[in-house]
Amino acid sequence: MVQIVKTISEVRDTVKAWKKAGYQVGFVPTMGYLHEGHQSLMSAAKADNHKVVVSIFVNPMQFGPNEDLASYPRDIDKDQQLCQQAGVDLIFHPDAGEIYAEDFCSFVDMTGLTEELCGRSRPAHFRGVCTVVSKLFNIVQPDKAYFGQKDAQQLAVIRRMVRDLNIDVQVIGCPIVREADGLAKSSRNSYLNAEQRQAALCLSQAISLGQQLVQRGERNCQKITSSMQSIITQQPLARVDYITIVDAETLSPIEQIHQSILCAIAVYIGNTRLIDNFIVDIH
Repeated sequence: MVQIVKTISEVRDTVKAWKKAGYQVGFVPTMGYLHEGHQSLMSAAKADNHKVVVSIFVNPMQFGPNEDLASYPRDIDKDQQLCQQAGVDLIFHPDAGEIYAEDFCSFVDMTGLTEELCGRSRPAHFRGVCTVVSKLFNIVQPDKAYFGQKDAQQLAVIRRMVRDLNIDVQVIGCPIVREADGLAKSSRNSYLNAEQRQAALCLSQAISLGQQLVQRGERNCQKITSSMQSIITQQPLARVDYITIVDAETLSPIEQIHQSILCAIAVYIGNTRLIDNFIVDIH
């Protein structure tokens, strides 16, 4: 079974030995409760690198006061099995105290990209994401790191952080993995009961409609998002947080599509907040 280590020193010693032997290291940061979406990241990392590290750490800093830190799903035994199947070489599974000392007071903060989309309703979220990911990059020292497009804003934010802070890692984005009925894979899907699970299909249905409208030549963002919203509002268990089209690089809202765009949505199904998106490259 793939080895699990809990201390920073163990990870560093292992990776240093790998690097000394000439191995290239891939890294997949996760919060655990792994699914096929995570496995796709691990598989990509395994294909590109000699060695793969997966971190499993439910980062308290990226949860708001009334969010689901305590109830966030955890299953380290299952996670270990999935990592084993994907050919992962090492799991870093630290306690919060290993990552954040009692007197911890240093943070990575970003403006601009973090203020739209999820940043509006989760104002402290990306401060926590940037801080923990920069720490993990410093600990693991990977050559390449892998993130899913489902968290498209997070991917854009991490790419910008790496660029701005001159962090020596290549950030790789991987496509969204979906259930057979279209729902994007997410650890939070486990919160949904049968009725809510069915209702959650309105997200992927709205995404599909938005993609079709753009492909047919619609360039008015308001028309696209209004059509998508009409699908969500037909579902009584759904409540829209946002449906927005932004510039794919700057994440700034736009009115007309003349460039590559990210169309992102966040919707509450009951008390569970789910996200989905699509990207259109226009050159």
